[in-house]
Amino acid sequence: MKCAMCKRGETKPGITSVLLTRDNFTLVMRDVPVEICDVCGEDYIDGEIAKNLYYMAEKMQEQGTLLDVRKYQYQNDPVCVTE
Repeated sequence: MKCAMCKRGETKPGITSVLLTRDNFTLVMRDVPVEICDVCGEDYIDGEIAKNLYYMAEKMQEQGTLLDVRKYQYQNDPVCVTE
């Protein structure tokens, strides 16, 4: 897909780390699959993956977690493992 930020590059599959924070809670999710622009480096997360990340972060925060670092893994269903 054409990059929406720089309008020059094309995106290619890659991985990135995602940092989510709210109030006193922080989640770092590593190895998240994304599309990355080959010119400016902007990354784009699939909507279903983003929805899954937000859901997990919300559940962790409800349990009283303050900081969590996980590795994102995708098989048949999205799974996140604790590092």
